[in-house]
Amino acid sequence: MLKEFEGITPEEKETLKREIKEAREKLMGQQQMLRDAKLPVIVLIEGWAAAGKGSLIKELISEIDPRFYSVVSPAILPETEERYPFLYPFFSAIPENGKITFLDSGWMESAVRKYLRHEITKKEYQRRIRQVNEFERQLRDGGYLVLKIFLHIEKKEQFERLRSLAEEPETEWRVTEEDLWQHREYKRFREEYEEFMEATGELLPWHVLDGSHRKAAVRDAMALLTGEIQKGLDEGRYVGEPFDEEFPMKEMPTLAEVDLSPAIDDEEYKKELKKLQKRLSELHNIIYRKKIPVILCYEGWDAAGKGGNIRRVAYPLDPRGFDVHPIASPLPHELNRQYLWRFWTRLPRTGHICIFDRTWYGRVMVERLEGFCSEQDWKRAYNEINEFERQLTDWGAVVIKFWIHIDQETQLARFTERQNTPEKQWKITDEDWRNREKWPQYEVAVDEMLQKTSTKNAPWYIIESNDKKYARIRTLKIIIKALEEACEKHFEEKME
Repeated sequence: MLKEFEGITPEEKETLKREIKEAREKLMGQQQMLRDAKLPVIVLIEGWAAAGKGSLIKELISEIDPRFYSVVSPAILPETEERYPFLYPFFSAIPENGKITFLDSGWMESAVRKYLRHEITKKEYQRRIRQVNEFERQLRDGGYLVLKIFLHIEKKEQFERLRSLAEEPETEWRVTEEDLWQHREYKRFREEYEEFMEATGELLPWHVLDGSHRKAAVRDAMALLTGEIQKGLDEGRYVGEPFDEEFPMKEMPTLAEVDLSPAIDDEEYKKELKKLQKRLSELHNIIYRKKIPVILCYEGWDAAGKGGNIRRVAYPLDPRGFDVHPIASPLPHELNRQYLWRFWTRLPRTGHICIFDRTWYGRVMVERLEGFCSEQDWKRAYNEINEFERQLTDWGAVVIKFWIHIDQETQLARFTERQNTPEKQWKITDEDWRNREKWPQYEVAVDEMLQKTSTKNAPWYIIESNDKKYARIRTLKIIIKALEEACEKHFEEKME
């Protein structure tokens, strides 16, 4: 792309002004149609330092209603955000339906700079390219319009612009050491930009614009943006087809095959609980120092004992180092974004523990059975979820998923007890009884979920919970074993 790039021939100023004015008026008219069609738009502006990315964005937003767009510079991260996965700042920035997000540099700049700075290995760099392709496909399949622009200037032009900025007291602050380093390493950057664009341009193409002619670049960017929006308005929101990628899987039984008889007596329970909570507390300190993130996921039948189980896990943890996220129906601003957004934005920092009381698996259970998403959406979600969890474990997270399992008779007994006990009545709702009537349908959905998403890097564990105390002890043992293995792996990697 950059190898074959040819600059444009200068055009008459009046012609450019007229074309820019026409494109700007078209964009102004498209705003309301975008909102009505609930089409979200992401405009990624990548390019060389001093190529004019900021100026280009300024021109693109000049006549757009400021209530319906945002400008984000996610490639420049504070130290706190560096403690999250690679895609965290980019997924966090995606807009609501009907709005536009402009990214001043993004996933290419972040990956290429870290690679050329030797902050990540070649293997990690290739992994990030794969993650970008997954991210872009998930956005497209979720109905997002994504426009990727690279603003190109030659090395001599970059030098002149950097020097001009550095010589003026009012603008010298805009020239950073990173910019000067990029200029010195122009050839290496050009090669890596080329490789990155070739590796990530098949699904959503890159558009290279000539940054040496600012007005022409504005005109061309305006034409690309209005054209992409018009195409989306004409064709309607895109819905991706389901597809399967092979992941290394952990073999799982069906729920009907699980023996729910295991139990533990009170004396043994108290003894084990005290010992295991003490060990978990010790491990929490270790993973904090080693900066290992931990994500615990709870799903299960109503009244299966998720809340009590979570309390016994959380009790020994330092409250400054963990969060519990109870997941309910999405709020309007969550419903208006790609469904994984509200989970990306709740991820823990490195060294912290995050407990999800219900998770992204609602997509293939309640949303599937209640018709809150299309059949294409929930069928596609199995692969999207596996990709999401692989990205988390690639980052170094320990991901453990529990299905808290009981039989129908036990659930009925617990429902009845709640309904007949005044201080527990708040725990039982009409929706619980309604969901109980759909037990067979939910069981089919859960079995499919377990078979298709219990990967070796993020396995499911079915926890027998007819005896809640037994379930708590088993859960603690699984967590402790996983954390001990993660700490040992961390040590071995340090020794290599």
